[in-house]
Amino acid sequence: MEKATVIDVREPWEFMLGHVENSVNIPMGKIAQKVDEIKKMQEPLIFCCASGNRSGQVVSWLKEQGLKNITNGGSWRSVK
Repeated sequence: MEKATVIDVREPWEFMLGHVENSVNIPMGKIAQKVDEIKKMQEPLIFCCASGNRSGQVVSWLKEQGLKNITNGGSWRSVK
């Protein structure tokens, strides 16, 4: 099975209520400041949030920044 990095873009308080094991919490509002850090993470990168809306916006924006091996995983509950 391919290793991936799961990045949860919910707020820290949401993340603390439950999250994917070993996922990284980078709130949507901090993504722009963390692009260089994100580029160094183990690919593929799977982004998730509560419903898939915020993670979808983040994935679209990061693709515009040149990231390629990234996916919107949708709700954190559906990411395995």
